[in-house]
Amino acid sequence: MLAGLVCRYLLKLRAAGAALLFCTPLIDVALLVATAIDLRGGAEADFTHGLAAIYIGVSIVYGHSMIRWADVRFAQRFAGGPAPAKPAKYGEEHARRERQGWFRHLAAWAIGCAILYGMTVWIDAADRTQSLVQIIRGWSGVLGIDFLISFSYTLFPRRRKDSARTP
Repeated sequence: MLAGLVCRYLLKLRAAGAALLFCTPLIDVALLVATAIDLRGGAEADFTHGLAAIYIGVSIVYGHSMIRWADVRFAQRFAGGPAPAKPAKYGEEHARRERQGWFRHLAAWAIGCAILYGMTVWIDAADRTQSLVQIIRGWSGVLGIDFLISFSYTLFPRRRKDSARTP
């Protein structure tokens, strides 16, 4: 991603930058293949294999928005583009954004856990895949905490400090 943005804004090679940004998902495929080859070769699954699954889930769900986020900031910094719009920090719009963020997290979790579970089934050796199961459990806990925080803004919307005071 960084190479694409550098080509696009610093080197003024818009086509090359766009091509590099377009190829970003190929890194995901290469990572998945390398992980599968390593595990199929007899390696014991560890945190790095789990991290690969997490990365792929997050990249699929958040990849486009992360590239867009970085693109706007690079354009502002290096190409004189407009400042990025600030997200709402209060009220219903903030609560909606928090809920949408949790649903994205849920999608990344589902993809990542499907990959992790698929690796455990494919390897079919519980002693070699225990760390993958632990990653699923840990990430599920993080997802639950994120749910509580994200949806708390629906029940208890954030208010401006000056609007919370009564005269």
